[in-house]
Amino acid sequence: MLSNALELYITAAHECPYLEERKATNLLVDPAFAMDNRTYSHLLNKGFRRSGSDVYRPCCYRCQACVSTRILVDRFQPSRSQKRTWNLNQDLTVRVNEGGYREEYTELYLNYVRSRHAGGGMDEDTPHTFANFILTHWCHTVLLEFWQGERLLAVAATDWLKQGLSSVYTFFDPKQGSERGLGTFALMWQIHWAKELNLPYVYPGYWIQESPKMNYKVRFQPIEGFVNNQWVLLDKPTLA
Repeated sequence: MLSNALELYITAAHECPYLEERKATNLLVDPAFAMDNRTYSHLLNKGFRRSGSDVYRPCCYRCQACVSTRILVDRFQPSRSQKRTWNLNQDLTVRVNEGGYREEYTELYLNYVRSRHAGGGMDEDTPHTFANFILTHWCHTVLLEFWQGERLLAVAATDWLKQGLSSVYTFFDPKQGSERGLGTFALMWQIHWAKELNLPYVYPGYWIQESPKMNYKVRFQPIEGFVNNQWVLLDKPTLA
């Protein structure tokens, strides 16, 4: 059960980061609330996510486009394309870092955001602001490192919760990412690891049907979305 002391606030309207010409607002948990792993697990099952220490859920006027998602680990069936990506990356070694941010992440992260999000502000992050974005003191977060020999190709910040793994942010070498499908492989590896840990779900984040950048999430079938305050199965996309 959630604490009765938990208070929620509505943020000011701002430009929607996903859909052009739309305004967005978030339902925000009081930053002064003593959040912990257990409470966040409950909130995750109510469609909330975190950014750093801020726990929020989109709450926009006349818009319900943002759908929180979770992949059903035991029932997951990779597509042919996903199987090819998995096989292509079997030369990589995955290391589970529970010790926090490492300095060698900085260059990889900056190369990624400069390639994928140039001019969006993220490319100006310092190591400190980036670490605060993916980590928080109250959540058990691991950093999955994907290595090709001694070369770091990708990092997937992942919250380890009682009911599953929650993807926080994944970044990778832009060139290798395109050739290897590192984003897809990282999510597949999280599903694989969750199964080993006997965890039922992997939470890949919000999905927006109108956003092409988010189409990859519903290719991980079966996947559920939190719609009208309940979890329902989402249909497969037209293109597998």
